[in-house]
Amino acid sequence: MDSAYSPVPELNLLSELEKSLGGEFISDGFEMLEFGEPQHDSWSDAPEFVEAFLPFAAATGSGSFYALWRVDDRADLAALPIAAFGDEGGIHLTARDLRDLFRQLASDRPLSVDWGDAYFAEYEGYHRERDGAPEAHAAYVAWLKQHFGLDPVSDPNDLIKAARDQFGARFETWIRPFI
Repeated sequence: MDSAYSPVPELNLLSELEKSLGGEFISDGFEMLEFGEPQHDSWSDAPEFVEAFLPFAAATGSGSFYALWRVDDRADLAALPIAAFGDEGGIHLTARDLRDLFRQLASDRPLSVDWGDAYFAEYEGYHRERDGAPEAHAAYVAWLKQHFGLDPVSDPNDLIKAARDQFGARFETWIRPFI
């Protein structure tokens, strides 16, 4: 029996890192979920909708989550766009692919998702250290560099914009009948 977390090698590596850190968050609110387990079927029970998303991680501590959007039939699941489902509503594209999401997580800023938008917040007085686990985040940033040669992005919202520029119109047209 295969013990891999998912069919996505990048997520398997991330899952291994998360386990090695003993449950400490690598980024604000981010935590791996059971791969592909429907979290979103309450949004629409249409099979086309449910099958189009592969949930894989909590995006916030309040119930928002990330899912790969099967925009097409590409074999490399890591190259699929990332959608965030908000715990209070809204489904928005947040990254063009997993590597963009990984860079966003390295910024360690909290994601906000509501009906109108999804964005990485930055507010005065927010300091990761007060929330604990700065070592886990530092280990994640080092992991990102070691495995992918990537550094944190200075503004993770730039990558949200890039995802929307590339896939936004298609996503809005596709999702409209379901939401």
